[in-house]
Amino acid sequence: MQAHAAEEPLLYTAEQAAALLQVRPSWLRRKAAARAVPCRFVGKHLRFSRADIETIAEGETP
Repeated sequence: MQAHAAEEPLLYTAEQAAALLQVRPSWLRRKAAARAVPCRFVGKHLRFSRADIETIAEGETP
């Protein structure tokens, strides 16, 4: 399977997700640490799926 540059990533870093949400990465990291927004960890690395980002944008939190 080949990855194409135009494809969106499977998971986003806090910086990438924050840019899409137009918020500061520090705000997003703080909310994720408090489990106030949906997120996941890959090992110790914080990541966001497209669905996580859409949920945050819609204002729906766990």
